[in-house]
Amino acid sequence: MGPLSYYQLYELNHAALSPMRAAADMFGLLLKNPLNPMSQTPLGRNWQAGLELFERTTRRYAKPSFDLPTTLVGGMRVPVTEQIVWQKPFCDLIHFERELERPRRDPKLLIVAPMSGHYATLLRGTVEAMMPRHDVYITDWIDARMVPLAEGGFDLDDYIDYLVEILHFLGDDVHVVAVCQPAVPVLAAVALMEAAGDRFAPRSMTLMGGPIDTRINPTAVNEMAQGKSLDWFAENVVMKVPFPHAGCMRDVYPGFLQLSGFMSMNLDRHVTAHKDLFKHLVEGDGDSATKHRDFYDEYLAVMDLTAEFYLQTVETVFITHALPKGEMTHRGVPVDLTAVRNVALLTVEGENDDISGVGQTEAAQHLCINIPDDMRAHYMQPKVGHYGVFNGSRFRAEIAPRISDFVLTHDRDRAANGASAKAPAAKAPAAKAEPEAKSAVTPAARKPAAARPAKVKPAAPAKATAAKPAEPADDLKRIAGIGPKLEASLNAAGFTRFAQIARLTVKQQTALDAKLGLRGRVAREKWIEQAKGLMQEPTAQLQASLEPAPVSAD
Repeated sequence: MGPLSYYQLYELNHAALSPMRAAADMFGLLLKNPLNPMSQTPLGRNWQAGLELFERTTRRYAKPSFDLPTTLVGGMRVPVTEQIVWQKPFCDLIHFERELERPRRDPKLLIVAPMSGHYATLLRGTVEAMMPRHDVYITDWIDARMVPLAEGGFDLDDYIDYLVEILHFLGDDVHVVAVCQPAVPVLAAVALMEAAGDRFAPRSMTLMGGPIDTRINPTAVNEMAQGKSLDWFAENVVMKVPFPHAGCMRDVYPGFLQLSGFMSMNLDRHVTAHKDLFKHLVEGDGDSATKHRDFYDEYLAVMDLTAEFYLQTVETVFITHALPKGEMTHRGVPVDLTAVRNVALLTVEGENDDISGVGQTEAAQHLCINIPDDMRAHYMQPKVGHYGVFNGSRFRAEIAPRISDFVLTHDRDRAANGASAKAPAAKAPAAKAEPEAKSAVTPAARKPAAARPAKVKPAAPAKATAAKPAEPADDLKRIAGIGPKLEASLNAAGFTRFAQIARLTVKQQTALDAKLGLRGRVAREKWIEQAKGLMQEPTAQLQASLEPAPVSAD
């Protein structure tokens, strides 16, 4: 292209057409004036339609607004206020605060919007559907061409860092919904937090139409990415932001290029839609014309992505398939999906999705092998494409209620579990705990199994030992990582001896994690190895000889 890049030519073309766009707008208004005798003639309506079509196909679409001033809560219409509660150079966190007369303890729901060209407002319908039953937040990513070069870069690792910071900012009891592209960084962030024992890891994550494993049912987008090298993308689609934008000279993947790619996949459909708009305008079908305007005002509003984020995502997700292969790293730390144990997982797909093929999102279910079965679910919505997974009538009627029920179920489960772990400790000090005491089964533990995570059954003594006097409990605090409060919780759950800790099976560890919220500490802090070492002491050996094997947790 000589000295000019495609981006510069795009800007030059936009500037050159500005006078004609202004003229088309002016003459269109003139023809629509009811005092103009031509306004209601066939010729006048054809001119009006042609001028509007020209103006709409040559304009640059600004970022739309969410425009969600109210919502229904408990059958009552309440006002909603948008507030930016957390900010970084490349992201704002928006809170949709419901002005309720009486406070509600609805679960906090973090919707992670895709950073893939379109603005977060594309998820307006998602936010609207979730607000009645949830306290909703959404990531509002910033157009890279508007971020000054002095603010530094932004890549996939930074994206994951942002997610972790947001979860820390929101505190406990958060549920995450990732739509499309962010399914990968959200899953990676959760795995890293679980592996680190981070108490701010979310209670549940819902992955919708995300490219977890693009080797499954590859779409045209997947095949195109797989068929090119990373150098090809760097040379052909990465460009510098031209003057006078704030991000001048920043390397980006321009939004207009991505939009061109998306539209070319279904070009005939978009051409037909604009032909229909012309026909609706001529015929005076205002409702159909308004629906077209609303959709394309959103669809054609695009943002630039930083080159480093785009290239790293292409390489990790579409070329090397690092996450499903277990090879993905974050700042040198491996992303281990087997570390995810305490975060419930829901995956949602669309039957006709031509962006993320069927099975690509469900792959997360097979990669997160240590999530208990009662904390996972998968749903495929019939007769919807990619957009229908998170918006539209079927989403509102069939998908959104499932997400809401999943979130509310696991919000209650975790709350009930936390209460059952703390209540016994206040009643029975650790020194008085006895292996055969019935107090190890709390009222919360006696609820039906479907209403709580898998419980850990206490190590009940055999009948032969029932008549023997109770042996003193071991000092579990001698195991590094167990303090007085945790010891009391373990005692209340029926674990009072080193031998019981030493004999924990993998299933029992998982159940104990779920019951006491340990987040993998048994394995990470090597409780079993420590308990076996402490059992070598003479007193511990004598006690171990009297201790029956723990009852299986399953």
